[in-house]
Parts: sequence; C-alpha cells; structure tokens
Amino acid sequence: MPPQALDGLKVVEMGQLIAGPFAGKTLGDFGAEVIKIEAPGTGDPLRNWRLVKDGTSVWWQVQSRNKRSIALDLRAAEGQAIAKKLIARADVLVENFRPGTLEGWGMSYEELSQDNPGLIMLRISGYGQTGPYRDLPGFGAIGEAMGGLRHLTGEPGRVPVRCGVSIGDTLAALHGTIGVLTALYHRKVNGGRGQVIDVALHEAVFNVMESLVPEYSAFGAVREPAGSALPGIAPSNAYRCGDGAVVLVAGNGDSIFKRLMGAIGRADLGSDPALADNAGRVKRVAEIDAAIEAWTLQRPSGEVLALLGEARVPAGRVYTAKDIVEDLHYRARDMILTQTTRDGDELEVPGIVPKLLGTPGRVRSSAPRLGDDTDAVLRELGFSGEDIAALRGRKVVS
Repeated sequence: MPPQALDGLKVVEMGQLIAGPFAGKTLGDFGAEVIKIEAPGTGDPLRNWRLVKDGTSVWWQVQSRNKRSIALDLRAAEGQAIAKKLIARADVLVENFRPGTLEGWGMSYEELSQDNPGLIMLRISGYGQTGPYRDLPGFGAIGEAMGGLRHLTGEPGRVPVRCGVSIGDTLAALHGTIGVLTALYHRKVNGGRGQVIDVALHEAVFNVMESLVPEYSAFGAVREPAGSALPGIAPSNAYRCGDGAVVLVAGNGDSIFKRLMGAIGRADLGSDPALADNAGRVKRVAEIDAAIEAWTLQRPSGEVLALLGEARVPAGRVYTAKDIVEDLHYRARDMILTQTTRDGDELEVPGIVPKLLGTPGRVRSSAPRLGDDTDAVLRELGFSGEDIAALRGRKVVS
C-alpha cells in the first residue's frame, strides 16, 4: 500500500451529526487516525438518521469510515479527565458543540494547550465563537439562509427551497479542513505551536457566494433567484427534451456559443455581432433560451447530448443516484467504492476526493459500532482491565 499524506496525524473528534464529523472523515480518508468520542448508550445521532439497515444508518457507514469509536461520558468528571488525556496526545481536536460547551467541561483551548501547546482545535458552530449571535443555536439550514444561499435557491416569486442536502454543514467542514491543514503547516514552520480555527456555518456559505456583496456595494443590486438559469451569464440553463428529460447546457463562452448555435441550426444567432460577447447575450437571453429549447424539444436527450458533444459544447443530464452508480466514468475514477460494514454487509459508497496520485486516500476501516474501540483506546492511555471494568461499572464508558 502506498503511504498516505496524513499518516501519523492523530485527531480526536468530539462533534456529532455532520459538520465536525465530515471534517474528521476527510482527514481520516487521507490517513489520519481519528478517535471519535460518543455518548454511551446513544452515540452520534447520525447513527439513526435517514435510511437504516440492520439498525444503523447507511449514511453513518460513509461519515464514520476510517474512525475509531470510544463511548465516553463527557458530562462526568472522570470522562472529561479521560478526554483530556486523549487530547494531550493529539495533533487536532474537532468539535462542533455550541460555543461555551467545552469551556464548561474544563476544556477551553487555554486549558488544553497547557498540556499540548501544539494542539490545533477546529471549532465549528452556527455563528462562530465571538459576536452577538455566538450563543444562538445554529444548524446548516440556518447558515445557508444567513449566508445568502437560500435566497437564491428556487424559482422567482416563490418560497426559497433547499438544495436537497445539508450543504451548509459540508461547506463548514471543508473550510474547517482547510484551516486544519493550514494550521498544521504553520505549526511545522513556526515553532510548533497550535491554534484555534473558528468556523461559522453562515460564513462558510457566504464565502462561496461569488459577487453577491460587491454587486450590491457597487450598484445596489440585490441578486434574486433565477430558477435553473445562471443570472448574468448566457446561455446557461436547463432545457426540456423530446423524451421528457432535462439537459443542462453551458454555452456561455464566446466561441462555445458560436458552436452551440451552429449545432442547433441557428448560425444566424452565432454570427450576430450583438451576441458576440456575454454582455450582449444577456440582453437577449430569453430569445437565445427559446431557440435552444425549440431544438432540444424536437429530440430525445441522448441525441441532444451526442450532437452537443460533437460540437464540443458542455452539456449533461441531471443525474439521479441510479444514474451515478451506473455511470462508467464514476466507476473508472473509483468514485463508487464497495465497503463491507462491521455486520458483514456490502454497501456501495462514495469514493474519495480529491485524488492525490502520490499519496492517495483510501478506506482503511469501516465505520465502527458504538464503543468498538473503547477498551483498546483506554489501554493505549495506560488503563488496566480492572480500571476499564470499574469505569464501565460507573457508566463513564461503555
């Protein structure tokens, strides 16, 4: 097996549900040892979210691969002491509790870094560790709304819709992962000291909102929802085909637009000087969209995509889960992996992104049952079998 980029990195994950654990999953995929602390008896609520097979969510099997599980009561003083021992040996601590929770358990960064000055603490919360909203509860959906995304999602004049997945949580996790890797580099070249990474859900969403604020600042323009179109960029939209399917066509490059118009038999539009650049096309976007859909409606989606492919025009179908798992390109890129659960079931799961060619990510272990690694982790910390039995008897661990 080739080496992995994060071999030797020790991570303690104290978060639950999506944002913190997705960051832990990402680090684990690239070789980090991730020890997940869960509440005895119940564990991470994600274990029971959405569709459940053999008593465990199939989502859990993806989110918690490459992790070890220790069931530890963080509300008990003994549990907090054990957590501190783990963190003292860690490179990274990931948490997504409400601000102030760790401080209430005697685990502020100031306290933890006394024993481990190189500790990097990733803190993901709704509104961040500072500011007037810091103590408000925040979930990904609220972050999407406050970050500006939800307002743009949907059809004009209708109630905004969500994109179908918890994108706010995942964006926060990815920003947190970037922060961890950046802080690790800084620690390496600047004396070995760690630091806190403060990620707010709404800020992670806001960071990908492109020109939303500059447009408002310069022109007072408030971008509004535009359905399947890309406002200010033309042509880029979804078009109905003769077989009832929908294809997306992105013909907004100047040379691409000319090829697109040639492919649909509208060379007159392709050669129109007024449509030679995006600014001109935006003024006549309704006319252009109507011409494209008049062509797509006369053909099945397969023919549409084949002809646009020949013309080198970016286009594609709207994929479902079935389309994804049956797609040859997904398979060729190892983006559908077969993973065996701890119960022996085979499950197809998403592959690993990004592709590191020298030190690729991989699935080294399937998602753990609750407390699968409690005894092993405690022994690594120096606890004897008798010690562990006593802790289990006091319900500090399970």
